[in-house]
Amino acid sequence: MPEEELMSRAPVRNLPSHIMPTSATMVGVCMTVISIIKVLHSGSVGHVIDKILAADSVFFLASTFMSYLSIRSVHRAAALENWADNTFMLGLLLMVFGAIAFSFEFFY
Repeated sequence: MPEEELMSRAPVRNLPSHIMPTSATMVGVCMTVISIIKVLHSGSVGHVIDKILAADSVFFLASTFMSYLSIRSVHRAAALENWADNTFMLGLLLMVFGAIAFSFEFFY
């Protein structure tokens, strides 16, 4: 009985299968926002936000790629999963920074 209880409490580490589609979606979100900013002609603020979101999409693409490699790899799966997770979180942090900068127009 204790063994079954322990197994039921163990977290299921299927993180790469969640990171990969979400990261790929976030690349599309970054591209969409860049397009909207270009259409709005938002001036110098938009120019800086474009650069932030372009770098952000590279982080999300790298996270997608590392998640894929983590799923396919046998020997380095845990390390690649960790890198994919950290890269994804860095991309989210950069996206939040870009959203705050755009909202409050820090770069005028």
